[in-house]
Amino acid sequence: MADNNNKVVAIKKPINVNLGLIFFLIILIYIIICIFMFFSSKHVTGYQVKKGSLSVSNIYEGIALRDEIVVTAGSAGYVNYFATEGEKVGTGNLVCGIDETGALQDYIMQNNESGANSLSEKDLSSIKNEMINFSTGFDEKDFSSTYDFKYAIQGDVLKFSNRNLLNSLEDLTSQSALIKLCNSPDSGVVIYSIDGYEKYTPANAKKEWFEKEQYEENKVQLINNNIVSIGDPLFKLSDSESWSILIQVEENRVQELVDEKYVKVKFLKNQYESWAKITPVDGADDGNYILLTFTNSMITFVQDRFINIELLLDSETGLKVPNSAICEKSFFIVSKDYLTKGGDGNDCVLRETFNENGQMIPESIPVTIYSENSETNEVYLDDSTLRLGDRIDMPDSEETFVISKSGTLTGVYNINKGYADFKEIEVLNSNEEYSIVKSNSAYGLVAYDYIVLDAESVETDEFIYE
Repeated sequence: MADNNNKVVAIKKPINVNLGLIFFLIILIYIIICIFMFFSSKHVTGYQVKKGSLSVSNIYEGIALRDEIVVTAGSAGYVNYFATEGEKVGTGNLVCGIDETGALQDYIMQNNESGANSLSEKDLSSIKNEMINFSTGFDEKDFSSTYDFKYAIQGDVLKFSNRNLLNSLEDLTSQSALIKLCNSPDSGVVIYSIDGYEKYTPANAKKEWFEKEQYEENKVQLINNNIVSIGDPLFKLSDSESWSILIQVEENRVQELVDEKYVKVKFLKNQYESWAKITPVDGADDGNYILLTFTNSMITFVQDRFINIELLLDSETGLKVPNSAICEKSFFIVSKDYLTKGGDGNDCVLRETFNENGQMIPESIPVTIYSENSETNEVYLDDSTLRLGDRIDMPDSEETFVISKSGTLTGVYNINKGYADFKEIEVLNSNEEYSIVKSNSAYGLVAYDYIVLDAESVETDEFIYE
């Protein structure tokens, strides 16, 4: 007999909830939303304003311009120099001799072999000092200066030796009419090189003058015992202690330097410092030139045409801001007499408006002052609440003014309060990347303010999400 009580009952399986998977999906959805918001929202980069100064390079390579006279040969032959380069000679002093036969050179060689032409301690000391000066200012990028130094040393040694023979020259020249002595036609400092810059003047300045490689190709060193022809250059005289250095400067620095009028200059060759008068030069092309005029130290640099200098200017200090943060904005200009105070103590103007009955009534409109001109008693007001053509009333007066005058201010966007708030700045100095602005001005910036790095990325009063 079958047992009807045996029934199969289906047992429902419990639902297994994978909490880890749910949390993973929630986090994934959150990340996707954040990524979408990141790429779809506008991002503004902030910059914290700090005090600083500009790293403006004041080092220049200039061209020395002097009053120079080139003395030429009146006869042909071998030239022998007796005056030391860089030495000051008087009118009529002996500088060199021209030997048509070579007898003078033979006489010099005989004296050298006999030891009569040994150098004195003073001469050796002079050569030693010249070697020290060369090694101190040597630049590996300008190896051509080594050859100038070589010729200078060779010339000095020969001229020191020749100078010891001056007592015998009178007897030698009396024996031979073919030896011509060359005296200085004027007083000045002797130079034994010709470079074509002797007649250059600042008014004819050109950029090509500063091409040093071309200069080295054209420079001629006047070497002892060379053969010269009639009319060839013998030596050069610089006869004035007043001289100048011509430099090329950036266009935006011309007025800055001109305003200084005088500047202290450091010569990098020997660290010597001297004051120079600043004069702007137009030149013969579109270059920007400054002439630095000195009244001393000419003899120290008489052998140098290109001189490396540093202008010792007082660096401007203030708040340092990137140039990308600086912008310009237009504002309405209103007389300060039209301002009044609202119930909350803030600045307001009384704008004429009409009520429902068509009656004209003054409406208090809050305004923000962005700058003030104390000379004209005018203020710069934002155009967010006022409109062109609005008529405003002067408090306690029947005078009215129609909003029409506008002006432009230079400034940055301050984001301390979470929105782009324009602040006027006064730029003191600038270079390609940064500007130094005046700190603690009435409507400007203070140290540690946050500003928008790129002024073009925001608009006035826009909320900022960094």
